[in-house]
Amino acid sequence: MSDPWPVELRGVTESLVTTLGPNDRWNVAALGLHAGDPVTATTWGDTRTRRNFHRQGGGYVQFSRDPETFVEAALSIYEVDGPVLDSADAWAEVTANRSDAGDDGDTRWETWELRPADSGVERETVPTTNRGYYAVIEATVAASRLDVDAYDTAALRDRLAYFEEVVETCGGDRERAAFERVTELSGWKSENESF
Repeated sequence: MSDPWPVELRGVTESLVTTLGPNDRWNVAALGLHAGDPVTATTWGDTRTRRNFHRQGGGYVQFSRDPETFVEAALSIYEVDGPVLDSADAWAEVTANRSDAGDDGDTRWETWELRPADSGVERETVPTTNRGYYAVIEATVAASRLDVDAYDTAALRDRLAYFEEVVETCGGDRERAAFERVTELSGWKSENESF
């Protein structure tokens, strides 16, 4: 029997995943974990995470409260030297086995069963609720869908504008810096941007 997850999972938990690429660097990406037995995650499109899961058979799922790390992971090509991020509060080394696949319009998706082989807790924290932080996380989801035909671009831009207001009102310096990076990486404010 494998080690348990280092945190309680319920619903969909946003996480970061590092997977070893062919260049011997660890690619960092956002990954939504669907609670269950087993825990599952879905990759959308021809992503580095999907290719590395096929090539390596797993990676490291991590739980972090750093909004800037989430933005870089969700919206840019972000690579690091080691599998566990400095910002990780907890992590789990997982095996990833594909359990389903299909197409949604022109987008290929694959569902993976994730099973922990090892795990660790780096920091224990007292949880707080910062609406700005959660708005940044939701903004990365909306921004990552801007170029997906199945989603309405105008509706996503409206959501991003709302999240921007929440970050401005409720976020701290790190959340504001993270949202500025969302805007820079996604180009969501540019009316002429083609997604």
